[in-house]
Amino acid sequence: MTENLFTSLSRYGVDAPGFVASTSALGAACTLAAATARPFRGRAAVAGLGAGLLLQAGVYLHTTLHGKFRVWERELDALGLRGDERALDLGCGRGMVLVGTARRLPRGRAVGVDLWASKDQSGNTPDATLANAVAAGVRDRVEVHTADITGLPFPDADFDLVTSALVLHNIPTMAARLRAVDEALRVLRPGGRLLVADISPMVRRYAAHLGAGTVRDLGPAYWYGGPWLPVSMLGLRKDAPDQDA
Repeated sequence: MTENLFTSLSRYGVDAPGFVASTSALGAACTLAAATARPFRGRAAVAGLGAGLLLQAGVYLHTTLHGKFRVWERELDALGLRGDERALDLGCGRGMVLVGTARRLPRGRAVGVDLWASKDQSGNTPDATLANAVAAGVRDRVEVHTADITGLPFPDADFDLVTSALVLHNIPTMAARLRAVDEALRVLRPGGRLLVADISPMVRRYAAHLGAGTVRDLGPAYWYGGPWLPVSMLGLRKDAPDQDA
């Protein structure tokens, strides 16, 4: 079920809260200065800047509180899961994708890993994630771990599905991001599926690194502020071994 704006704010927080707070504050300051100060050269430009920043913040908030939920509901539905899979969500945060996956696994297991950085998502803690699982009625099939996704604490071929939503770009270096991609593929079973949503140029790098998968733009519902920061999805099915081998 897609979360509404108020429920998603209270339960799932805001992505990169510092960015949206600073953008909103600067936009408000510019707008206020243009509206209340004595006429000055460049007043129209300052007013336009303020309006643009506030619009960007509004689009950003719509994505983080509503748009991304709609996109992931659609993507998870399209998988046609049997319901008994074992799934892993990389950088699960407060559980948007983790809980959404668990709803589709009445006989399966949804595992989330994160380093719980509040700069990447407000109020990001394991307790908040598990509370969301309880609220959604899926606590019995959800577990969370503190782990670095560049070195996952799981054996090879342990999961039928691996997901990640706007996480890999937070890793400081491209080399480390690609290690995380390799780890995702390592823990995926043959025939299993990988879904990675991230900033579009990054996703193209991940696909090129793997030499496999398809890349799709996810559209305006997943714009972080505007069309200059779009999100794409890497979708991949891991090759199954040759049945005749």
